[in-house]
Amino acid sequence: MNALRRVALVAGATFLLVAPGVGDEAPSAQRGAYVFHAGGCYACHTDEKTGGQPLAGGPPLTTPFGTFYATNITPDRDHGIGRWTDAQFLRAMREGIAPDGTHYYPVFPFTSYTKATERDLLDLKAYLSTIPPVPRPDREHEIAFPYSMRITLIPWRWLNFTSGEWQADPARTPAWNRGSYLVEALLHCGECHTPRDWLGGLDRAQWMAGGRIGAGDVVAPNLTPHPNGLADWSAEDIAFSLELGTTPHGDVFGNEMAEVVRGSTSHLSKDDRDAIAEYLKALKPLPSAVVKRP
Repeated sequence: MNALRRVALVAGATFLLVAPGVGDEAPSAQRGAYVFHAGGCYACHTDEKTGGQPLAGGPPLTTPFGTFYATNITPDRDHGIGRWTDAQFLRAMREGIAPDGTHYYPVFPFTSYTKATERDLLDLKAYLSTIPPVPRPDREHEIAFPYSMRITLIPWRWLNFTSGEWQADPARTPAWNRGSYLVEALLHCGECHTPRDWLGGLDRAQWMAGGRIGAGDVVAPNLTPHPNGLADWSAEDIAFSLELGTTPHGDVFGNEMAEVVRGSTSHLSKDDRDAIAEYLKALKPLPSAVVKRP
């Protein structure tokens, strides 16, 4: 595990990611290491608390619909993604459909990854191919009826999923566009920081106004520039917090956000953290959508 982290850290630190959609170069594991960190893949697909091997399957994620387990994404040919073609990998990431044609549950954030560029996704696949394969089968989800029937995902997708690559806004600055791409696609911040409806779909009218994580009482805070959110944070404050996991008031991030900083945003370039901050400060100010239960 330590060796894996060292390799990924060096790759992430030495590679400055080129803007999305540039060129038609061959997939690069070095670039893919950066995408890997941006996507937070390690935390979801590694059951670190029980000594699980890197990327061989994640810890339980408890939701109102049941308990889910992230899959083995090592290059093992029988239990991981070692037999996947590039086209199958892109379809899984962009459409939420497995090589055997089954639909993934949206706890896997394909609803955000659909916006990622083909280049970034193929670079990510190239990096994953360098990870030691682990012959560990996936754990079965523990889901109650009727959510256990994957056919229910078809109407859910009609209501909540729009496929398609992220598009730049020519009226915005290059930094804002880069921040938008990172937040909306690779980092998939809205999956936690936006409230969901009773079917688990994102309420996009309250984009980034805070959300409840899983079935517990962990609340991802409001990231809009509202007084309930980040109004009193400067762009520099936001970028600094993404690097070190501390607030302008001297507090330290806890829970899931501490893991996000440790495994993801602290590995990004300074320019990318600054771009995220610019994007967040430009969001529509919205009051917090959820609060902790009393």
